[in-house]
Amino acid sequence: MDGGPARAAAHGTQGDDDRRDAIATDARARGGIDVPSPDGRPGSARPAGGALRSDGTRSAGGKPNRGGNDVMRHRPSLGGGIPAQERELGALGRQTVRRLLEAGLAEFDERGFQAVRVDDIVKRARTSHGTFYLYFANKDDLFRTLLRDALHDMQNITDDFPIVTPNPAGRAALRQWIESFCDTYAAHGSVIRTLSQADIVGEEVYGDGLQLMFRLSEAITQGMTAARVAEHAQASKAGQEPADDGGLDEHAELTALACLMMLERINYLLSVEVQLPRAEMIDRLSAIIYAAFNCS
Repeated sequence: MDGGPARAAAHGTQGDDDRRDAIATDARARGGIDVPSPDGRPGSARPAGGALRSDGTRSAGGKPNRGGNDVMRHRPSLGGGIPAQERELGALGRQTVRRLLEAGLAEFDERGFQAVRVDDIVKRARTSHGTFYLYFANKDDLFRTLLRDALHDMQNITDDFPIVTPNPAGRAALRQWIESFCDTYAAHGSVIRTLSQADIVGEEVYGDGLQLMFRLSEAITQGMTAARVAEHAQASKAGQEPADDGGLDEHAELTALACLMMLERINYLLSVEVQLPRAEMIDRLSAIIYAAFNCS
């Protein structure tokens, strides 16, 4: 007999305590984040230095992102990678995951996914390989964890696409949505750029991004055509002939996909620091997409 579940639970609890103490000591020694000492006293923290974040507090380009620390606390990525899924992380664990994610994001952004090693990430995070592997299986696992945040935020953007009516209010709603899309893309730029390369991230991860792209294209189709569909339905109900849309409805899905590709490529250029006038580009994107669905 090996003591059964009680012994295993006791061993697991002690192991987690040992890990937390080791991580806290490691963090205090390197000055990364404010963590308590094993006896509960505050640590001797210094502010973490300028790492890029995919957690809602800083975009990949170093610009503040909407949401701040309140959003960060709810990020899917803070649950960690594969090894961390077997346990519930405490405050110290989430802080360590956040620090490793920041470091990984910065390394991917500067070096490119293929060139980055786990060694590069732990050096930037000022931690150890042992700590890294408590939370992530490898760099691919860390990237997929970052990707959860990007897909989460892009899904929110997809859900928020408005019904764009053929009037100034509709154009304003479309512009506001495009600005939100640009903000979200900027916050996850390096992850999204890497995601677009199937030969680097693998077919499964690439497929997740592809599925989201088609959901977003469908949302654009529905949002841009809903008002006209309703207008046609009202005309038919009243016994009137619906206005000719020049066959636009027939090609609405392709039009939406083309508009989305344009939107993504412009944001790609903005994310690699090509000097484009952002506000003016949002104005032009809004006008082009609006015209694409209201050309009759």
